[in-house]
Amino acid sequence: MERIYLSSHLYWRNLKKGDWKDVHEYASLEVVSRFQNWGPNKEHDTIAYVEEALQAIKVIPQTRYVHALVDERVDKVIGAGEIIIKSFTHRSGEIGYILHPDYWGKGIGTLVGCALVERGFGNLNLHRISATCDPRNVSSQRVLVKIGMTLEGRIRHHMKLKDGWRDSLLYGMLEDEWKTEGGGESHERK
Repeated sequence: MERIYLSSHLYWRNLKKGDWKDVHEYASLEVVSRFQNWGPNKEHDTIAYVEEALQAIKVIPQTRYVHALVDERVDKVIGAGEIIIKSFTHRSGEIGYILHPDYWGKGIGTLVGCALVERGFGNLNLHRISATCDPRNVSSQRVLVKIGMTLEGRIRHHMKLKDGWRDSLLYGMLEDEWKTEGGGESHERK
């Protein structure tokens, strides 16, 4: 995948082996992983994540698409967006995203979320896209609503964290909803 610009200075591309240092800069922070079942990462964890993402490109048919988000102004990976194909038969996938905390609260999560939905429906021919988040992660909930996803419910004890079980809020969007909202244009709701 070549550079795909999401804004005047932000673009995404496939991860590269050497990106692990930039990724580790945020993946090693407690605040970034507090709602996740991983982290904070040690160097070997981050290197393994990048290696797994690179291997995913070689799998046929490809089921995992990991995109590095680069800030061209500083020539640095500042986050990532991911689509996982859950079923080719049912044309369903799941999205996820992560950002360095220096970039939180600037609308970049929404930008990445919209781009992931566009890629899923527009390029990967998905019928349904879902996403989950910890109920305590209010910022992620806002992003999912802004990109046009619907809260579908709560999955109880969905994920094991260091301090116990975590519930997840389940959000979803259907291809028809994306098309109705002008698929290809911004889905941010005012």
